[in-house]
Amino acid sequence: MSQIHLELSKVGIEFPTPKGPFCALQHVDLKIKQGEFVSLIGHSGCGKSTVLNIIAGLYKATQGGVLLNGKEVNEPGPERAVVFQNHSLLPWLTAYENVELGVKRVFKGKKTKAEMREWIEHNLSLVHMSHALHKRPDELSGGMKQRVGIARALAMEPQVLLMDEPFGALDALTRAHLQDSLMEIQTELGNTVIMITHDVDEAVLLSDRIVMMTNGPAATVGEILDVHLPRPRNRLELADNAEYNGYRSAVLRFLYEKQRKVEPISAKRSEKKPAHKDTQAPAKSVA
Repeated sequence: MSQIHLELSKVGIEFPTPKGPFCALQHVDLKIKQGEFVSLIGHSGCGKSTVLNIIAGLYKATQGGVLLNGKEVNEPGPERAVVFQNHSLLPWLTAYENVELGVKRVFKGKKTKAEMREWIEHNLSLVHMSHALHKRPDELSGGMKQRVGIARALAMEPQVLLMDEPFGALDALTRAHLQDSLMEIQTELGNTVIMITHDVDEAVLLSDRIVMMTNGPAATVGEILDVHLPRPRNRLELADNAEYNGYRSAVLRFLYEKQRKVEPISAKRSEKKPAHKDTQAPAKSVA
């Protein structure tokens, strides 16, 4: 895991608005090694998904650029596969057929039908979905759908796997199982993974490095934390591990001290307004 194969250099992007250009990102510099697992974390609106979309080729940077193996990234390509929070499976196709779509796109003319079938089944087995090859999405649980989405991405044999909060909509137990599966897959395949998450424990458990983003607008890389926990990692064994908890505290300090979200003054003023005599003022929740 030594070769730099993905590099973001002074990346910035502006979006047009009725009030003029909005600077979402500014001076984002990041070098990612072959086989590295990198998590992007930060408050909502800090540009994490924008960074991922630029790497995917879905957005084009206004300033700077992205290099993959020395070649400029300016459009989507099969060497960068994306797994979104929403599985995005086609509902009228089976799990096998959904994965087949990606395989045909990448390997048409390069693999025989038998080789394609074997490759599809292999990738579904990687995510423990061999038992559900011929089930449609409406016959699968949320976690199973996401497994199929990951299999579809892996089957394209990408150099870089991009994941935008892939487990965010799942219950805690399903999320834990998929995190374990992802660690197994990444160990076996050795591919590069870049994942967006809001979950501090998830970031520390899975990552080699955690990239902490500053608040927007003009968000950028605030700090980068190297995680030196040995692999394979066991969540139960790490629960009382001092080094693990040290990494966790470092991320929390960045998010809730250095990049603390300050409530707008207008919201504070509205909080002081008396409730109507016939109603009770709703309790304010703190995010």
